[in-house]
Amino acid sequence: MIVTLIVVCEVAFWVLLAAGLALRYWARMPRAGLAVLLCEPLLEVILLVVTAVDLKNGAEPDWKHGLAAVYIGYSVALGHYTVRWVDVRVAHRFAGGPPPSTPKYGTARAVHEWKLAARWVLASVIAIGLLQGAIWYVGDDGDTGSLTQWQQRMLFLIGLNVVIALSYTLFPKKAPARGGGAA
Repeated sequence: MIVTLIVVCEVAFWVLLAAGLALRYWARMPRAGLAVLLCEPLLEVILLVVTAVDLKNGAEPDWKHGLAAVYIGYSVALGHYTVRWVDVRVAHRFAGGPPPSTPKYGTARAVHEWKLAARWVLASVIAIGLLQGAIWYVGDDGDTGSLTQWQQRMLFLIGLNVVIALSYTLFPKKAPARGGGAA
């Protein structure tokens, strides 16, 4: 049931995002579009409540409960970023907005990667916290090994994102040399 709910929440996220942007740009109803976009956090609340109820009703904690915590962590830390990322691209493509501008080179790209890494670290910390809450909630009565494994995966994800950001800092990509030399 939890996996089905995670899939439903993911599909609903994209449906709400598409509906909100359609109202904003095609129907020219920006307030209605914003109202639809603001409904997205309700998906995470529903998933959190259903997961807690499932554990309370005696379900053995397993990978599905861990995945729910990771999904909620991602949604909280990166959901707004994802909405903004899509919004800029839709505005540019369909509403004459400015082109998206993600830095590609040098210090600006390193700063961008550190900000993205910080979002992933936050997502991982939220997931770790939710997983620890589930471990305490279940207590010694159940096997919480799968939840602990998810915590270890989140620590790995933190390390991976820090390494990626660090690589952009230590080995910045240089802009291509401009042509146009003498013929």
